[in-house]
Amino acid sequence: MNLRHLRCFIAVAEELHFGRAARRLHVEQSPLSRTIRQLEADLGVTLLDRTPRGVRLTPAAQVFLEEARRVLLAFEQAQTKARAVAAGHRGILRIALAGGVGRTRLSALLALCREEAPEVGIRLFEAPLSQVVGGLGNDLYDAAFAMAGEMETGVVARPVWQDPLVVAIPARHPLLVHKRVPLEEVMGYPLVLCHPQVCEECSRQCERLLRLVETPPVVAEYVTTHSLMLALVAAGYGVGFSSAAHAVACRQADVIVRPLDEDSAALTTYLLHPEGAMSEPLRHFIDRAQRVGHMPLDTQRPA
Repeated sequence: MNLRHLRCFIAVAEELHFGRAARRLHVEQSPLSRTIRQLEADLGVTLLDRTPRGVRLTPAAQVFLEEARRVLLAFEQAQTKARAVAAGHRGILRIALAGGVGRTRLSALLALCREEAPEVGIRLFEAPLSQVVGGLGNDLYDAAFAMAGEMETGVVARPVWQDPLVVAIPARHPLLVHKRVPLEEVMGYPLVLCHPQVCEECSRQCERLLRLVETPPVVAEYVTTHSLMLALVAAGYGVGFSSAAHAVACRQADVIVRPLDEDSAALTTYLLHPEGAMSEPLRHFIDRAQRVGHMPLDTQRPA
């Protein structure tokens, strides 16, 4: 068994189809199938239930998939650390991103790190929240940014960025009579909201806000990206919510952004890290993240 076997298995497990996995890996389907059968023989277990329409993961495969991803990530991090040392870096921080971390804030933080600590390399990883939390516990990540503040034992969640919620409104819309838009008025129009299964924690924070008014929301569409939300708002499907940080980075002429007339309307971003002693580079990184959170948004243009 080698890393090639793991990469092939992960592709098949994620695609659940040998043809799509082969195209993704830029290999022929027959050699890929033989590789998976060799892996099953090495392990002594069946990983895939093969059907005419595709494949299904066995219970053993579901466990093996999680571990295979962890092994590959650890190998990639070992490569990154070695290259960082060879390039003159004295250390490296592995930072995970779970969910919709504001690009403006992140760009400002990375620029500050490059200015104040150029000798410390930073490697970024995007992963689901559950995988990020597990990675923090298994020393795969040094810290992470997420919209979730309620963590299991062993992980500390520090609020670092709080961005006011704003309303994305189509041009020539009745809500534009308000300089600060009352939440009750927003609820009188269809909404374009982030999909709760894709942006779970961000969606949860928005739901808490919507419960402040008695009018139930009318959802025109759920979206998986901020850019799609803006496109649908511009087309007149409804109004949407964004953070002030996202709005600074994603301005467009046919969508007008107005603040909400609600003091508690804000999205909180948390920095997660394992409990216990932390390295000096991580301590300084957290300090810089908190400093960025106190900077005016109009000074944080994306790099």
